[in-house]
Amino acid sequence: MERSDSHKPFDLARVKTYPLKVRPNKVGLDRYLDCSALRRAEVRPPTTPWFRNGLRGEAADQSAGLQELARYVVECRRTARPVVVLTGAHPIKNGEISVITDLIERGVVTLYATNGAGIIHSFELALTGASSESVRDALPCGEFGMAFETGHYLNYAIEIGAELGLGLGEAMGRLYCDAEFRRQVIDRTFERHPDTGDYLTPYDGFPHVDACVLAAAHRKGIPVCVHASLGTDIIDQHDSFNPGAKGQTSGRDFLVLAEEMRRFTRGGAIINIGTAVMGPEVVLKAVSMAANVGCRPEGLRVADFDVRPFAFDDEARDESQPYYYLRDQKSLATRIPKVFGGVGFYFEGLHAHTLPAFYQYVMRELCPDAEPPG
Repeated sequence: MERSDSHKPFDLARVKTYPLKVRPNKVGLDRYLDCSALRRAEVRPPTTPWFRNGLRGEAADQSAGLQELARYVVECRRTARPVVVLTGAHPIKNGEISVITDLIERGVVTLYATNGAGIIHSFELALTGASSESVRDALPCGEFGMAFETGHYLNYAIEIGAELGLGLGEAMGRLYCDAEFRRQVIDRTFERHPDTGDYLTPYDGFPHVDACVLAAAHRKGIPVCVHASLGTDIIDQHDSFNPGAKGQTSGRDFLVLAEEMRRFTRGGAIINIGTAVMGPEVVLKAVSMAANVGCRPEGLRVADFDVRPFAFDDEARDESQPYYYLRDQKSLATRIPKVFGGVGFYFEGLHAHTLPAFYQYVMRELCPDAEPPG
């Protein structure tokens, strides 16, 4: 077939960028939850609704559900069963991710997953201690998503990761924790783009790496899976964007997640925090793959933390209802646990309210002999 040039693509070489350090940001590390303070504080469980297998908890708060989940998570780790945590980007930029980082460092979490926006906020916070530009202010002048370092360092980390046969998550971990890999990323950036002297060049490391969940997971030796898509992330706006490398590395991460699902034959926990599309969709496919090769995820617990009211449909088949299209509630909190004889939880409320209490209950299960708060 003769090639047609009738559909001309956008020329990324025309895009103009600016140094990250000149951009105002809306959030910083000062918003991150203080885990040590949480461990000393009394638990204040949220009073928003929660659900277990579609039935609303009747207590005045979420304590019963959060405690049940916390007990199961700790039991899983004591019996070598998997605990997978998936988050969107908002828990990272808003500071709730610190409780997940702490649980990773304590060996509670066996795999961490996020999306493309998650690696972007992690990068900017690790490099500058701040993130989240004002889309409203930047969009009219065409500057939304155009920070030089965010676009190029992440894109070249992905590209070099693809050349080395790495997954996207492992490439991110090496960017923070492997000095030679980081040097290659920065060097490639300035081999292909002029260095004006205005850019941040973290050859010696990222100043705020201790707050980075991706670095914590890499140091702990657990998989980081980045389930990215094309055209959805600001790094795709830069002329360093390599869609083949992004697809290759993220595709490898999906297969790593699917392999982790083969470990759920004796149960395990899947915790989805604020991802209404990525988390439900990749888990649904990975679970099906595991069952297909004889590794049914029997008796697992699936917990979904989100802000929307819960709509329960035991069959999840009525396509005329709006709730049919809420993938996290349908697939994670309802369908998967029902099919495989498990338990589905849904915790409604802001993550700033639900996750601290969950973390506190996990810590009380891990350290039952610790001195009580107060």
